[in-house]
Amino acid sequence: MRIGLGCMRLSTELERDDALAVATLRAALDAGITVFDTARAYGRDESDLGHNERLVARVRPPRIVTKCGMRRDGGAWIPDGRASRIAEDVAASVEALGGAPIDTLLLHAPDPRTSLATSARALTKAVENGQAARIGISNVSRKQLEEVAQHAPIAAVEIALGAYDDLSLRGGVVDYCLSHEIEVLAHAPLGGPARVRRLARDGTLARVAKGRGDTTAVEVFLAYLLAVNDRIVPIVGARRPETIASFVRASALVLSEEELAIVDQRFPVLAALRRPARTPSPSAPEGRAPCAPHREVVMLMGVPGAGKSRAAEDFVARGYERLNRDALGGTLRGIVRRLDERLRAGAERIVLDNTYVTRATRNDVVRIAHTHGASVRCVFFDTPPHEAHVNVVLRIMRRFGSVLEPAELVARSRKDPVALVPSAVYRMTRDLEPPSADEGFASVDVVPFVREHGAERGRPGLAISLDTPESEIARAIGAAPPDAACLLYGWRPGIDDGARARARATADALARATARVVELALCTHPAGPPVCWCRPPLPGMWLTFADRHGVDVRDSALVGTSSTDRSLARTLGLRFTGA
Repeated sequence: MRIGLGCMRLSTELERDDALAVATLRAALDAGITVFDTARAYGRDESDLGHNERLVARVRPPRIVTKCGMRRDGGAWIPDGRASRIAEDVAASVEALGGAPIDTLLLHAPDPRTSLATSARALTKAVENGQAARIGISNVSRKQLEEVAQHAPIAAVEIALGAYDDLSLRGGVVDYCLSHEIEVLAHAPLGGPARVRRLARDGTLARVAKGRGDTTAVEVFLAYLLAVNDRIVPIVGARRPETIASFVRASALVLSEEELAIVDQRFPVLAALRRPARTPSPSAPEGRAPCAPHREVVMLMGVPGAGKSRAAEDFVARGYERLNRDALGGTLRGIVRRLDERLRAGAERIVLDNTYVTRATRNDVVRIAHTHGASVRCVFFDTPPHEAHVNVVLRIMRRFGSVLEPAELVARSRKDPVALVPSAVYRMTRDLEPPSADEGFASVDVVPFVREHGAERGRPGLAISLDTPESEIARAIGAAPPDAACLLYGWRPGIDDGARARARATADALARATARVVELALCTHPAGPPVCWCRPPLPGMWLTFADRHGVDVRDSALVGTSSTDRSLARTLGLRFTGA
């Protein structure tokens, strides 16, 4: 049977029953299920690691998929992709499963604190040590999968895929797996315990099931998923032996082409997998006439601050209708619905300039445009993160008159898209998947970033880190041009009033001694992920200072002592001098 058994809930439920769990596992084995999906982390907490694996080992299934790299501190799910943790988990899993090599070992989830290369090499080590026959990864994006594949031979990928989760399809994970002959293990295909009852009431599935007699809507969906592609293995959970009988009926159910077509209409993203393999052709979408040359959707994409809005204005001036979430409100899905409505109404040229950082968010636009016979052109603004940070801060200053304090920044971000918090920009930069022609674009134009400066030059400026020795600070200011505006800056979390007063007195004394503008700027916000735009190397302090004094970066420099100071100089385009 190509349906696999998801074993997690046999161990994670508060009221678990080991005897019933083993009976369920034996029923699955007797029914012909060969894939049993478990993990060392499937238990109640960190003290209960390996409980599920020990249950599975009692029935000796022919193929076990288990996962490593997940902590359960206090019952939470915390990815831990360090090599030491993976090695510890693998050794414990081999022991819990009876000592034989693991058939398929997966990294449970990417760990944002550990490089994927490190985790991938640790998985490969398990194969080299004879502890696992095959390796893979679960809960992964296309970008992460491609990175892992550079460092390890990926044989299987486990992702959420089913009636209520098609992100892995829209994001290109499944397509990558199928094109590279990687097995797809689809967990939670029925939506999990909370949504399976909703699936059982689905009108389309219920109509097909009614025509079959003694068949349920859930069984129809499982049969449909099995028909979508033979490299997809649905991993379905069960807690009682009688549930296994439903899996048997679903695996034996062969839907007719007419029935498949009916369900296709209900799940159009899944339906795309049933079509014959072909090279994406935005000029002639399958089942549609070739795109009319005058029907075009242009997607402008890049991280926040990349320059999309200004480019969108140019397209509007050329007659394109703009669909922008910040202007129209709502969500990206809402923008897709609006696109569908406008194309259906006969719109011929549309430009979208939302932050489409992932393949999944772009897929919806491409799919709808192709449905209406429109080609999709992509314009990608390849803006370095540090340049985007400068643009984001400048936009905040223009809108609100200053760089906002953290509390106000968070409060305004709830209503105003200009008030971006650093964590949101970092997240989108981390998640960015550069566009590719295989997504269905007619073309992908990459626009390199070039910062423009006005024709008139401002006054020179000098930024000096407060960590620089006092003698060097005085020397640097003394050597600056007479009209230079000077900024002493530093990150001083929790600075007391006395230390602040002394730093300000130093700046005032230097201003009097050199007859120059010398100002002090301190970021006092705490360590950890940045909550403000003023903590170096973020550019808030300098941009505020430069705006107030008309400073021109082309004639400005920075004196510092650390890699943070060097990064700040690079961000701002200042000449760097090490003190």
